[in-house]
Amino acid sequence: MAERKTYTVLLPFPTGGGHWSSIGQELDLLDVEASALRSAGRLELKNTAVAESAASSTAAKKAAAKKAE
Repeated sequence: MAERKTYTVLLPFPTGGGHWSSIGQELDLLDVEASALRSAGRLELKNTAVAESAASSTAAKKAAAKKAE
């Protein structure tokens, strides 16, 4: 069976059924589920997220605020 990894949401995206993820939310996903979202800069692997949390959370908040405008 494939192994799931924990990812942290950097930019919200639709998760299905009219629901959206939120910034900082942790999701357990398969590599194939996360690959496109990582390429788009919407997800970050949790181990990496811990090391860069301050920089990425600031960037994510700025991007979310800009998108909301």
